[in-house]
Amino acid sequence: MFFDRHRATLDAALAAIDSRGYWSAYPEAPSGKIYGETANEDAKKAFEAQIGQPFALDQSANGTVGAERSPYGFDLKIAYPRLDADPAIANALAARASLRKAGARMRVGVCLEILARLNRMSFEIAYAVMHTTGQGFVMAFQAGGPHAQDRGLEAVATAWREMMRVPAHARWEKPQGKNPALVMEKDYRIVPKGIGLAIGCATFPTWNTYPAIFANLATGNPTLVKPHPAAVLPLAITVRVARDVLKEAGLDPDAVQLVADSLYAPVAQLLARRPEVALIDYTGGPEFGAWLSANAGHATIFAEKAGTNAVVVDGTDDAKGMFQNLAFSLCLYSGQMCTTPQNIFVPASGVKTPDGPLSPESFGQKLGEAIDRLLGDPARAAEVLGAIQSHATLARIEAASRNGKVVHASAAAKHPVFADAELRTPLVMAADVGEGTLYAHEMFGPISFIVTAPDRDAALEAAFGTIARKGAITASVYSTDPAFLEKAAERAADVGVALSENLTGGVFVNQSAAFSDYHATGCNPAANASLTDAGFVAPRFHVAQVRRAAKAAVA
Repeated sequence: MFFDRHRATLDAALAAIDSRGYWSAYPEAPSGKIYGETANEDAKKAFEAQIGQPFALDQSANGTVGAERSPYGFDLKIAYPRLDADPAIANALAARASLRKAGARMRVGVCLEILARLNRMSFEIAYAVMHTTGQGFVMAFQAGGPHAQDRGLEAVATAWREMMRVPAHARWEKPQGKNPALVMEKDYRIVPKGIGLAIGCATFPTWNTYPAIFANLATGNPTLVKPHPAAVLPLAITVRVARDVLKEAGLDPDAVQLVADSLYAPVAQLLARRPEVALIDYTGGPEFGAWLSANAGHATIFAEKAGTNAVVVDGTDDAKGMFQNLAFSLCLYSGQMCTTPQNIFVPASGVKTPDGPLSPESFGQKLGEAIDRLLGDPARAAEVLGAIQSHATLARIEAASRNGKVVHASAAAKHPVFADAELRTPLVMAADVGEGTLYAHEMFGPISFIVTAPDRDAALEAAFGTIARKGAITASVYSTDPAFLEKAAERAADVGVALSENLTGGVFVNQSAAFSDYHATGCNPAANASLTDAGFVAPRFHVAQVRRAAKAAVA
C-alpha cells in the first residue's frame, strides 16, 4: 500500500542519486501556498500548547524526563516518557522478527510514508528545531524539515538499491560434460544486522539523525532514537509519526523507540555497551566519539566528530563576492555547523585581487567589514545568526578572544522578538601558521582564524596538513590559477575532504545538498562515514541463503 503510493518518489530519488544533479522531493520554501495557508499559525499554536505539558507518545515508559530550554530565552518544560535500557532493548528485540519478515518492499514503503507525513508537519518541526537548537526560523524550517527529509529519503533510496542488488531467487546450473548438470535452486534473504542506536546532536537533531533512522528502518534494524537532552522535541515528534505508520502497516511500533535522557542521568553509554546493539550512529564532539571506539567495538559505528574546516585564499577575480560569501558562511547559525569554515589561510605576500594584493591585515579588515554589512540590519542579523545553543559555546568565545590578536570582535546582538536570546556576532582572530596551538583544533561556534603562511604553497600545505591530522568536513580554495586549483583538488583527495572552489555567489561551503553532495567522506578523522553513500547503508544488513537440489530441465 505505502510502497505503491510513493513509488514515483522513490524512482525519482534513485534517478537523482545517479545524476547527482539538483532534485528535492520536499519543497524548502516555508510557503502557505505549498503547505497550507494556516500551516504556520497552526504549527505555532501546537508548539505553544506543548510547552509545559507531557509529550504524548504511546510506548513503554519508566517515568518522565525533560529539561529543554529554548536558546531564545525560556524553558520548554516538556515531560517525555523515560525508557530504561533494559526494556528498550527487550522491546527492540521483540520487534526485530516483525520488521525482518516484512521484507524490503514493505519497510521502504513505511519509510516513504513516514517521510511524507513528516513533510506535512514541517512547520511544527521548524518551531521544535528553532526552540531547541537556536536556529533562525527559516533555517529551522529548511534544515530541520525538507532538507532533513531529503537526506532521510536519500538513505531509503540507497538502501533500496543496495538490497535490490540481491536477487530473491536464482537457479544455478553447472555443466558436467557428458554427465547431468549440477542444479541448485537458491533463495536469498536480507538479514538485518541488529538493533540500531541513533544518538542525536543538539544543533541539527533531524538533519544529522534522519539518515541513520531511515537507513536502519529500511534495512530492517529496530532503532533506539536517543536525542540530545537539549533537543528532544524534534525527534520525539519524528518517533511518534514513525510509530503511527508502523502500527498502520501491521508492524510492531517498537521498531522505533524514543530513549530520552538527561545530562545528569545519561543513557547513551549504557546502550552503546549492550551487545544487542549492532549499529551506532553518532554526531558530536570527539571525546564521546573516541569513547565509542574504545568501548563499543562490538558494534558498527558511523561517527561524525570534530573537524578544522579550512579555506585557502590565493587570489580572486571577485573580491566583493568572495568577502560576502565568506562573511555569510561565518555568520550562518553563528558558526554552529560542522561545515562552517574555521581557519582561513592567506599568504604573507598578500591575496591577489584585480585591485592589487591584499595584505593579511587588509584581508582581515575587509572580512570584518563584510560581516558588519551583513549584520547591519537587526532583523536580518537575528535570522542569520540564530541563537547560541550552549553556554559552553559562549564560554569558548570569551576564552578565545583572550588568547590572541582580535581582528573582528564578537559582540552581543539583540533579537527583535526574544529579548533573552543569546546572540553573538563572529569572532575573527589572527594567527601565524606556526601557532597551531591556537587554531589546529576545533573551536565550535562563531570563532575563526586568519592564518598567515609564508606563501600560497605553505598555506595549502598547512591547511591540508591540519585536516589530515585533525579532520574536516569541508575545505575551500580561492584562486585564479588553474594549476593551483588542481593542486588543491589533489591535496583534498589525499586527505579525503570535500573541496569547494571560488564560491562568490549564493552557494556556501556550509551547505550540503541531498542527492548531489556527499556529506563527509569517511576518510579523515572528522568522520568515518559519508551521508549517504552505499558504504553508509550496506553494512546494516547481510544476506542469508537457502539452497536445494533441483533437477535439470528436460530438453
